Amino acid sequence: MSETVKHSLMFAFVGVLIILDGTTSFGIFAGSWNSALGILNMGLVSAIMALGVNLQWGFAGLFNVGIMGFTALGGLAVVLVSSSPTPGAWSQGGIGIIMALILGALTVVAAVFITKNMQKGKPRVLALTGLLIAGFFAYRAVFDPAVSGVEAINPALYGSLGGLGLPVLLAWPAGGLLAAGAAWLIGKTALGLRSDYLAIATLGIAEIIIAIMKNEDWLSRGVKNVVGLPRPMRKEIVLQEDPGFLDTAASLGLDPVVASTLYVKITYSLLFTVVLLALLWMAQMGLKSPWGRMMRAIRDNEVAAEAMGKNVTRRHLQIFVLGSAICGVAGAMMTTLDGQLTPGTYNPLRFTFLIWVMVVVGGSGNNFGAVLGGIFIWFFWIKVEPMGAGLINFVTYGLADDSALKLHLLDSTAHMRLFTMGLILLLVLRFSPRGLIPEK
Repeated sequence: MSETVKHSLMFAFVGVLIILDGTTSFGIFAGSWNSALGILNMGLVSAIMALGVNLQWGFAGLFNVGIMGFTALGGLAVVLVSSSPTPGAWSQGGIGIIMALILGALTVVAAVFITKNMQKGKPRVLALTGLLIAGFFAYRAVFDPAVSGVEAINPALYGSLGGLGLPVLLAWPAGGLLAAGAAWLIGKTALGLRSDYLAIATLGIAEIIIAIMKNEDWLSRGVKNVVGLPRPMRKEIVLQEDPGFLDTAASLGLDPVVASTLYVKITYSLLFTVVLLALLWMAQMGLKSPWGRMMRAIRDNEVAAEAMGKNVTRRHLQIFVLGSAICGVAGAMMTTLDGQLTPGTYNPLRFTFLIWVMVVVGGSGNNFGAVLGGIFIWFFWIKVEPMGAGLINFVTYGLADDSALKLHLLDSTAHMRLFTMGLILLLVLRFSPRGLIPEK
């Protein structure tokens, strides 16, 4: 069997799993088309995240454990770009916040200028100390009153600057740009570190990003969440009031509520598929180009590549920014799908380590492997808990319902996700160490 046929069968297998979940109403696959399409949509988003990580790790060997932070920045971009501006926010303190941020940036620039242009010694230390102290107090003097003014505007509903009110699809590339900008700043300082220190640095910076989003209400409403974000298509309630849509649903024999939900999810599936295919095509073209061969040469032997005249640090920064931008786009897509930004739900297990499992299982260094791993792992991440409950009920069929063993096993189904992810990872590493679709 050729490799192409083998890999195609793997994608077909994942497709069959999703179809079974949509068409089977009993047994371990018990689900519906609503749940199947929900799994497919988040699987496509996860595949895009895995594609971004694969660029960094598979192409260049960069161990980024800050995926969560870049995903969250993509979600924040949806709020800043597509949500409606808060009435009176700019007059109450928005301009002051911008001025304070500019003042803080100028302080940093001045500190860098002093560091580069003054000789080491006591005068430079005193100048830097005085500048930073003065800049800090000036920043707080402008920033704090402005933030208080914005957050005092009907905190139950607003309490933030809001956004620009632009179409939500524009927020997806904006999410990529925001994540890319943050990655550039991080990369300028962290990419000189060894791989293990780079992992620690990116994880810490991701936690800082989440902490800022949780605590800065003027920016993202913090733990109050931003709800009611716009969608790229009509909402379900609007569809249910459309006579034309109701006639179409009736002709198909569908309940209007079910039909409207399916319509929205199918539309998301088509949009996400287009974005995934476009990014996959660009990643493949990059992989086959001289640039891609150079990146893999740097990954395999940095010393030899540097001896051949390649600027390793610059190329690492380039691929780090590109991969992070893709994660930012995926984060914006996910927030659009949810219709809300909830900073409290971002955690490393879901938005960093699970993505790494997808890349490793799918096949590090292979773009198609990253896509396969993203959808495959996400399917089992969602379905393994109900599957585990069904399996335990089947195995313990002969036991009484109040049996201590049966109750203990059923209570343990919540842990099936982590157990199954570990089991899948061990099996793949044992029998196919390079992943389901290895790098060529």
